Amino acid sequence: MPTVQIATWDVVGPEGAPAIVFVHGAMMGRSVWHPQVEALSDRYRCITVDLPGHGSLRDRSFSLDDAVASVIAAIDDAAGGRAVLVGLSLGGYVAMTVAGRHPERVRGLVIAGSTREPEGLSRAGFHLYGWLLRLAPEGIVRPIALAWFRRRYGPILGRAITAGGHFAKGGGTAVRRLVGGRYRERLAAYGGPILVINGTMDLIFRIGAGRFLAGVPKVTNRVIPRAGHLSNVDRPEVFTGLIEEFVGGLAP
Repeated sequence: MPTVQIATWDVVGPEGAPAIVFVHGAMMGRSVWHPQVEALSDRYRCITVDLPGHGSLRDRSFSLDDAVASVIAAIDDAAGGRAVLVGLSLGGYVAMTVAGRHPERVRGLVIAGSTREPEGLSRAGFHLYGWLLRLAPEGIVRPIALAWFRRRYGPILGRAITAGGHFAKGGGTAVRRLVGGRYRERLAAYGGPILVINGTMDLIFRIGAGRFLAGVPKVTNRVIPRAGHLSNVDRPEVFTGLIEEFVGGLAP
């Protein structure tokens, strides 16, 4: 099926099909959702967006408000104003913010690898990780990272998920600018159905999930065995199956 390319997002799937908007993590681009688009685009309208500092928006410094505006533009222009929203890592925090501010546009919310509030010791960790990415020489980091992905996931999948490039500095800025956002409050403010996914090997986010989700309504919490932080690529069939099960149970 042909891909419709609209500057900062791709659209694949039948017109009029239920829409799913995918939001990538730090340092990656929209191509990281290749396994999900390949599996779902025959029956869903799959929209993959780039965030500021990444991919087609690599020259735009990340801000949360700008990231939210990018996702909203994709929902309005490519999904008819309402969609299931799926976010991984950085994309999960952006997705929670979109859902909390604009619940009428989010039919259902899926977040993966983003169940820790960036406050306290975690606040320091987010800042440190972000600064390390900012200080790393991108000309050296990028080829090493791309080679690692191709070795870890094989040449075909590795190339597919990194086709949009690798953006250490943009990712570092984005991670630091998440600090202080109070994402748990935004998640609770959404009020709609939520699927939370973590990998068993993603200890930082899996272990923090219970506290982060306490008291938040309409949450289904799922853990994928033998998956790390990039759970959508570590176990793509399981991850995709969880999304499809979740979407299938939503009200029209």
